[in-house]
Amino acid sequence: MSPYAPRPAAAACLVLLIAGACPVGAARAEDSVRIAVSLQDHRFDPAEIHVPAGKPAILVVTNQDSTAEEFDSSALKVEKIVAAGHYAIIRLRPLSPGRYPFAGEFNATTATGVVVAE
Repeated sequence: MSPYAPRPAAAACLVLLIAGACPVGAARAEDSVRIAVSLQDHRFDPAEIHVPAGKPAILVVTNQDSTAEEFDSSALKVEKIVAAGHYAIIRLRPLSPGRYPFAGEFNATTATGVVVAE
């Protein structure tokens, strides 16, 4: 067997993953909470985002401003540029209960918020 040839088990999982039937991929997608967040006038909406503690979450941040912004949080270990008129996907690991502040680094006085895991 060539070292570049897919192994039978890996090939089968790849086929299942593409088909959407791989248990690992499906479980992760079902467990994630997806939350829409907009950025307009250099403010996040909602500014307080509630997520279930212990579960992964996905933030879909849409920047409606005419300038780029950086979603920045040392507490969440995230830095992500969101181009003007575009969106970014921010994946949050499962969080312990608590409050995790974030800000728009380019407009830190107005673009502020917090993720609340409960």
